[in-house]
Amino acid sequence: MPQAEAENAAVATSESEEMYLITIAMAMEEGQKPPIPVPHLADALHVSRVSANEMVKKLDARGLIEYVPYKGAVLQPEGELIARRILRRRRLWSVFLADQLGLTPQAADAVACEFEHVTPADVAQRLADFLGDPKVGPQGKPIPLPVDEPGVHAEAMPLTEFSVGAAGEVVRLDGDDTMRSYLGDHGLVPGVVVTLLASSDDGGVLVRTEAGRLNLSKPVADLIGVVAIH
Repeated sequence: MPQAEAENAAVATSESEEMYLITIAMAMEEGQKPPIPVPHLADALHVSRVSANEMVKKLDARGLIEYVPYKGAVLQPEGELIARRILRRRRLWSVFLADQLGLTPQAADAVACEFEHVTPADVAQRLADFLGDPKVGPQGKPIPLPVDEPGVHAEAMPLTEFSVGAAGEVVRLDGDDTMRSYLGDHGLVPGVVVTLLASSDDGGVLVRTEAGRLNLSKPVADLIGVVAIH
């Protein structure tokens, strides 16, 4: 399955939902410790606190964030992954607009905000290649790596080597076509976030994905290459 399709299969999000996720991520970049207060999100997104509270609870119900009452929002692994993807596209476009078209960093970021939600993964990678794979945007913020970055693939580890409670993104499926089809039928495709819930003495694991919980034997779990999400 192409990566862009895998992203869409993992979880579908609206532009509005994505804006909340990246606003939480950017607040953390600025040094705020989660939970990020709902009033901060409302002010940053220029919406009412009632609207922000409703969206936060919706994202919590979807498992993209954790809402801590009276404190705010914390990104969950799937929400963090989506935020990383959107910020990568936004900052790549910012570099293009600033370097190629001469926009100021602020203006480039404002225009890039319109592109970030509609740019497929393969287009984002072509843009990165064209720009020479920049690591930092015009405003000095880091550009997250994509899951199809060669260096990231090299850091993938078998799911069986993860610690209980750790979350990661599936970037590689080994085995034959039958096994990959089996894993795909259970929602395990590149781009999906998995959390290791438990492991047994014989090496089997219990994982959680967007599709639910799944028990995997050690031989099967060894075929799943995962990159940790920090």
